[in-house]
Amino acid sequence: MTGFHRKHAMRLLRGDIGQSSVRRSRRRIYEEAERNALVVLWEASDRICGKRLKALLPLLIEWMERNGHMGLAPEIRAKLLAVSASTIDRALGKIRQEGGRQRRRPVASALRRSIPVRTSADKDPAPGYVEADLVAHSGPSARGSFIQTLVLTDIATGGTECAPLLVREQTLLSTVLTELRRQLPFSLQGIDTGNDTVFINETLKAYCEQANIVFTRCRPYRKNDQAFVEQKNGAVVRRMTGYRRFEGLEAAALLAELYRSVRLFVNFFQPSFKLIAKQRDGARVRKSYSAPTTPHQRLAADPHTSDTVRAQLQEICVSLDPIALLRDIRSTQQRLADLTDVRSAGDSTTAAPANRLLPRQLANGLERGRISTDGPADPQSEARSSSP
Repeated sequence: MTGFHRKHAMRLLRGDIGQSSVRRSRRRIYEEAERNALVVLWEASDRICGKRLKALLPLLIEWMERNGHMGLAPEIRAKLLAVSASTIDRALGKIRQEGGRQRRRPVASALRRSIPVRTSADKDPAPGYVEADLVAHSGPSARGSFIQTLVLTDIATGGTECAPLLVREQTLLSTVLTELRRQLPFSLQGIDTGNDTVFINETLKAYCEQANIVFTRCRPYRKNDQAFVEQKNGAVVRRMTGYRRFEGLEAAALLAELYRSVRLFVNFFQPSFKLIAKQRDGARVRKSYSAPTTPHQRLAADPHTSDTVRAQLQEICVSLDPIALLRDIRSTQQRLADLTDVRSAGDSTTAAPANRLLPRQLANGLERGRISTDGPADPQSEARSSSP
């Protein structure tokens, strides 16, 4: 409140007023001329920090005088070459506060602080709290525009929903999120995202507030905070789509068609383990897992699930054919492979091996003719092709 140093405040409280309370001003070494020249040099250096500018000043002054951009008097030139990095920062303090030193930041600090952090140590919530992430289908090069997949993974059940995004845009993300909410067998209660600007923005925050959705984020550079969705990025998305480059409306339509079959096949016919507890014994960590269960079974067994939802899930499960779903998945995968092969035929930088799109076992089976994409698959042939 007062700006006093703690020692000065102690002297005042003791009544020791022998020392003068008037602050003596330091003798000025650098006047307005040196400060103005320093601002010009700072702007010419693209507004770098004081320590870097101090190292650059001898060369920068020489270059600017050689090219006629600056003419300094000998005494001013000597002072600028002798100035310290801390003095440079103090001299440029006002112009930085006025907006001349504002660097581009990915996300506003106030906005980031307003979104609470959820860590990997938090307890498992009820169904309806999901983790969200994006998977880029850029291939070997991140240049240009390419499709990305929005992945939602329910923390309690492991259920996964995927949808393609034609571009990285927050309004489009909100629209796709609305479509995915209609497919969920439960109401979306909360969403936990990374620190990407496509998630941390006013648009998505307002969307969650309007829909009464709890919006949280993970800690930066802590991938384990989003372990559930990170695991599904590889086990579901990369396994189904591979690492090829997808771009354009046709590829987005094929990915949407693929994900319509994938969501049913994964959520109803793909059992998965779930971590129950961890116990540390010295340097060794012992982990306990539940029995392999499908997301549909976990949701049906959860006490928070209503009888109406259980009946709807059972009705959907009875009507599904896993062989037909797998055949549709493989057919769409092959169409995606053919599409990317045609587009990458004339571009060697984006070309990829034909079997990179499909899983290794599936690609080998297609090449050997064991797996048919036109009819039901042979279980025995599929078992042979999937062996290590």
